[in-house]
Amino acid sequence: MTGPRAADPRAAGPPAAASPPAAGPTPAGLLCHSTPAQAPAPPGSVVVALLGMPNTGKSTLFNRLTGGHAQIANWPGLTVELLRGRLPAGSDGRSYELIDLPGIHDLSGRSEDEAIVQRFLRDSPPDLLLVVVNATQVASQLRLVLQLHALGRPLLLALNMSDEARRFGVRIDHRGLAAALGIPVLPVSARHNQGLAALLAALQQGSPAPQAASQAAALPTAAQPADLISRDQALEQRRSQLVERFVVQPAQPPQLRSRRLDRLLLHPLGGPLLFLAIVLLMFQTIYALGAPLQELCGHLFDALRDRLLLPLLQGLHCPELLRSFLVDGLWLGVSTVMSFLPIIFLFYLVLAIVEDSGYLPRAAFLMDGLMQWLGLDGRAFVLQMMGFGCNVPAIMGTRVIRDRGMRLLAMLIIPFALCQARLTVFVFLASVFFPKPWWVPGLVVFGFYVISFGAALLTALIFKRAYPNQEAFVLELPPYRRPSLQTMLRRAWREMTNFMVTTRGFIVGGAALVWLLTNLPPQAVAGANASFAHRIGSLFDPLLAPIGMTPDLTVALFFGFIAKEILLGAMAVIHHTSEAGLGAAMQASITPLQALSFMTFTLLYTPCLSTVAVQIKEAKSRMFALRSVLWSLSLAWIAAWLVFQGGRLVGLAGG
Repeated sequence: MTGPRAADPRAAGPPAAASPPAAGPTPAGLLCHSTPAQAPAPPGSVVVALLGMPNTGKSTLFNRLTGGHAQIANWPGLTVELLRGRLPAGSDGRSYELIDLPGIHDLSGRSEDEAIVQRFLRDSPPDLLLVVVNATQVASQLRLVLQLHALGRPLLLALNMSDEARRFGVRIDHRGLAAALGIPVLPVSARHNQGLAALLAALQQGSPAPQAASQAAALPTAAQPADLISRDQALEQRRSQLVERFVVQPAQPPQLRSRRLDRLLLHPLGGPLLFLAIVLLMFQTIYALGAPLQELCGHLFDALRDRLLLPLLQGLHCPELLRSFLVDGLWLGVSTVMSFLPIIFLFYLVLAIVEDSGYLPRAAFLMDGLMQWLGLDGRAFVLQMMGFGCNVPAIMGTRVIRDRGMRLLAMLIIPFALCQARLTVFVFLASVFFPKPWWVPGLVVFGFYVISFGAALLTALIFKRAYPNQEAFVLELPPYRRPSLQTMLRRAWREMTNFMVTTRGFIVGGAALVWLLTNLPPQAVAGANASFAHRIGSLFDPLLAPIGMTPDLTVALFFGFIAKEILLGAMAVIHHTSEAGLGAAMQASITPLQALSFMTFTLLYTPCLSTVAVQIKEAKSRMFALRSVLWSLSLAWIAAWLVFQGGRLVGLAGG
């Protein structure tokens, strides 16, 4: 790779108050298997486009202005989904809709995100542009503001993170800047909810009538090299004049305590060890707090079944077959999956701490040298970490990578990230088969995290020559921050509830289909091994028996291919038991070695159909998605074979 690498955090200038690279056209809160909403803004609504560079606090501002109530929607004329939310109505009764566009660096750039913004402004020009800049970096970010201002659309400039800018010694004459540009310029702090009322009032006062937005935006067009140079020089001259007149920057960057922390956390030797320790602590915390809560939820669902559902069905004289379908199929499958909601909540809570504290971009900086060796850069590592939540938005986040070769390689390794759906499976099986001493289950889960990272490294090494790249990468590090408890709780709750909403179809449909397969044909009875499910498992026995898979495990893996969220629900239906009894049922049917092999295969084979679909969409290639699926299946089988046969070789019971 060529060009500059990740910027040293001790470089001159105030730290960038930023988080990791923006993940595509949606904020970090985008959840797995998102179901897009429909319809554009109602007639008469004022459409406000939210624009800015990545890591300017744009998503935080969006959530503040919309109250956290937003939906993913397809915008007419675009093939992507954008986050949309309602703003409070104005005093004249007009309604407002805020559209969160992807973070961009340049209006004439060539990344996928920049192309999306260009198409939106050209084909669906909004009534008002709300541009967000990081006030601590206003000198460099004014270039994008001037590009947008040249479009001739009504524009409002929000100087976000103004509190940090003052702390760093950056002084901005926002009134003078507003007069020079001829637009409203307001200092705000979305994180601390400062200046937002004035921003909303200015937005409503400065919005033209919706019909005024019919004219397409005049985006920069192709020009001769000399014209481009002249245009850039004029833009840079104007930016320099504005900075000289209205921005005062400190002669010396402030000596922050974060620099002392960076000496420890970014140490070439101690930094990676501390990173692994932090990740281990994450999984230990999730297990220690989540397992008891998950067990409590399981008992609660059992009590609801015994005291409400069964008496109700009995009172309705429900036929036995229908009762079995509702209780042993739908209820067992759905309640087993729902019992893991506390683990999902805790996972996103812990992940929010890592992100909001400013540590995640430092992890990218720390790993950039390794990623460069693999043909990637620190952005790929950040996206891999985002894949812990869900692989789907992480793959969409590769839009920030301009070089196609690097982008495809990143899309190839992200599916190996241990997502929250697989995490629930590992936490459960680790607690069932390796319960003592208390620290072992968390260590087992951490071990699979290491395996997932190793699989990503191996994949990058093998395929980096097939997807070469030449893109440079510069990473600016934010200051450390104290995470907001309210923000973290809100995000974790939103992610958990969105999980229930967006996966309900997979969960209910999967539970119903598993019951049908395990109870049909009608002559199939327990223990007769004549059900469709057992026949499917037996059909693949020659392929999967060498890695320790039983027919029941094989059927569960098939449903895990649809969505890992239903994998444990499928196991509960197959074993005719609830979450509270599933552990004992699995202990009676497989050995710990088989459980390890099953977990290994679950980790490495194709995450879910949604991941495959988004790979096809983002890569614009079915062959690429097919290559990814075949490689992950092959690697999963080889790794599971090594675990199972290696365990038997050293004397462990194989089953």
